[in-house]
Amino acid sequence: MVKSTIIARVADGVPLAASMDDEESSDLTEYKNQAKTIFKKLSPDSDLRCSIETGPYVFHYLIEFGVCYLTLCDRSYPKKLAFAYLEEIQKEFHEKYGNEVASVARPYAFVKFDTFIQKTKKQYKDTRTQKNLNKLNDDLQDVTRIMTKNISDVLGRGETLDRMSTMSQQLKSQSDKYKKQSKSLNMQALYQKYGPVAIVGGVVLLVLLLRFYWW
Repeated sequence: MVKSTIIARVADGVPLAASMDDEESSDLTEYKNQAKTIFKKLSPDSDLRCSIETGPYVFHYLIEFGVCYLTLCDRSYPKKLAFAYLEEIQKEFHEKYGNEVASVARPYAFVKFDTFIQKTKKQYKDTRTQKNLNKLNDDLQDVTRIMTKNISDVLGRGETLDRMSTMSQQLKSQSDKYKKQSKSLNMQALYQKYGPVAIVGGVVLLVLLLRFYWW
């Protein structure tokens, strides 16, 4: 069964629309937070279609035209139906709001799209309807090549990248600090090495000039 659906912009993770009346009997707060984290970690290099296992559920998402369409389903729900559902959502959303996606600033700017989400969810609720059985038997939709990941791997990889980025910044800062200290030490060494010679040379030059002008 489809539990929840969220649509977000890939560039910055801003949620554009979502299903409002998700299954009230189950607490999906933890999974919605995971979904937000997934959106934040998306990039132009991300898989265009992916399934992510998390507890008793699976996230399925597809990316089209810079927008990510993500749904949370029971593990037992057919992968083929999940992506067929997302494709219907994607086509309708892009047709209605595709030209506005890049310009919106506030989250859930297309909240009214929930009406279509709820209608489509109902159509995919029962996997045994003839329409859904036909989709399961449709050989044109091959989901076997869609990568399946684990949520801990997805979140963990992001944390590792964040730590590496922080360490890189710290190393750069330390490197800049050492460069400044090195320049300072080099200047001190030059002063110590050539300072006395320069002073003596200056005194000798001054004496010669004084003698030249006085005599």
